[in-house]
Amino acid sequence: MKIGVITDCFKQSHFEGIELAAKLGLQGVQVYATTGEFSPALSESEKAKYKRALKENGLVVSALCGDMGGYGFEREEDNAERIEKTKQIVDLAVEFGANVVTTHIGVIPDDKSNPRYGVMLKALTECGLYAKTKGVTLAIETGPEKAKTLLAFLQDTKGGVGVNLDPANFTMVTGQDAVEAVYLLKDYIVHTHAKDGVMLDKNQDPTAVYHAFAVGGVDALNACEGFKEVPLGDGEVDWVNYLKALKEIGFDGFLTIERECGDDPQADIEKAVSFLKAKI
Repeated sequence: MKIGVITDCFKQSHFEGIELAAKLGLQGVQVYATTGEFSPALSESEKAKYKRALKENGLVVSALCGDMGGYGFEREEDNAERIEKTKQIVDLAVEFGANVVTTHIGVIPDDKSNPRYGVMLKALTECGLYAKTKGVTLAIETGPEKAKTLLAFLQDTKGGVGVNLDPANFTMVTGQDAVEAVYLLKDYIVHTHAKDGVMLDKNQDPTAVYHAFAVGGVDALNACEGFKEVPLGDGEVDWVNYLKALKEIGFDGFLTIERECGDDPQADIEKAVSFLKAKI
């Protein structure tokens, strides 16, 4: 397995994040690609600068993050615009040699008769089929639903849709055993986030948590009293058995470090690198 990092987590520019990733001896970076410094609106000259920086630092793009926030693909009235933007991000991924685009899609209902299920499935099927034609997988980041529910949804898509497995999201929010999730989702895992956390309230409602995130973004998520993200190795993720499970299913992709909070993210990322190198 390879180790990467989300450049945004350094809380500096992407160019600085690329340089820091190289200094840490990493093999790749994931980049947010919806708006701002890096997005489908990049000019050809700007793209060339990023490609040059990646090459000079010996890094590849492990994935682009196509997360648009809000309610993901839950609301039909929003989806035409979101689908088009997702396709643009897929095209950008191809330009940078990445075959994965990750995203949160909203909260998948357990009940397939729930109208929201059909709305989300229609959108993800269209996005997935487009991604498939480009050699890209649109990877749903694990979070608000148990692995069994996510698996059933994936099986209803028509290709091009996979999983970005974030074990901390399972551990912190749903209580899903991340090791069990690896075996359930093994045919769909194309990318992972290396993050850790603890659940503080076993009675929290995952749907309420992610809908708070939809309204207030990552700040609202970090303010949630039901869980806490902590530096890698300090939380409840069973890293020994989790990594063992990934190896057993033949996953040889990226463990991409994500640190969404903390006073010194760079120090936490450095600790995460050392932690993972010792484990794999």
